[in-house]
Amino acid sequence: MITVQIASKTRETTDICLLELSTPEGGVLPAFSAGAHIDLQLPGGIVRQYSLCNSPAENHRYQIAVLRDPDSRGGSAAIHSQLKEGDKVSISEPRNLFPLEHGANKYLLIAGGIGITPILCMAERLHHLNKAFELHYCTRTPEETAFRQRIQDSSFGDNVYFHHSRHADGKRMDADAVLTTAETGTHLYICGPNQFMNSVLKIARKHGWPESRLHREYFAAEEISHESDTAFEILIASSGAVIEIPADRTVLEVLLEHDIDLPFACEEGVCGTCATRLLEGEPDHRDVFMTPEEHAANEEIAVCCSRARSKRLVLDI
Repeated sequence: MITVQIASKTRETTDICLLELSTPEGGVLPAFSAGAHIDLQLPGGIVRQYSLCNSPAENHRYQIAVLRDPDSRGGSAAIHSQLKEGDKVSISEPRNLFPLEHGANKYLLIAGGIGITPILCMAERLHHLNKAFELHYCTRTPEETAFRQRIQDSSFGDNVYFHHSRHADGKRMDADAVLTTAETGTHLYICGPNQFMNSVLKIARKHGWPESRLHREYFAAEEISHESDTAFEILIASSGAVIEIPADRTVLEVLLEHDIDLPFACEEGVCGTCATRLLEGEPDHRDVFMTPEEHAANEEIAVCCSRARSKRLVLDI
């Protein structure tokens, strides 16, 4: 973990605050690429992931924007109400599970609400590389549009289209029109609320977009019913130990109780930190960070949330 200081805390919208993080000594921070995020350790031991939204060319600061979630489990509420300028916090080095494919002919960037954070970083990087792209940014009103002025003042502002669903002069994005007019070889990058992303991705697939050109990042996992969950076994490949996973416990929880130390962060299948190599068995994938192809390959499992369809899973631990 890295100790950083909150150099500034400002308000982007009524419900979104922007934190600028730097080293207490003003030194250089680890490099990052567009789409990267950091783990932020909050009061009470809470750890949350936030996308970096400043230019990857900057090495003196990280910027994150945080939406106050009315259903917060403690993360966004703590940031909005407890953290202040000058406070020191611990963060991880940046990790990227949402990287740009630099060989694409063109890029279609779509952001819904707070999903603008990694998308804005991508736009700045693509502009720096002189790559062809357009950005569609969907919010309810101009007042709820974070970074609106920053985007309008940028040198790539002409590439950006704002869509406001609850404004007198605005209208929702016509996803059909946007996705049918995209040039061959265009890659789609989308981030925002789950329902918004799933709707856009469904339309993209309807128009024949291959999965290899669809890139997404979820901020939260889908709600899943646990009524039909059953017990199963985990076999540890290195020792041969067999561990029972009860119907009401996760693999991660039980393995940690058995002193099997695995990295983890979000505990809901979003960040990919706990992904563990799977050697045998049929998993019930419940994460949202892996692609459908990766799920079908059954080479890894997110032990924080996924379960088993077979009686036993063999993990490469």
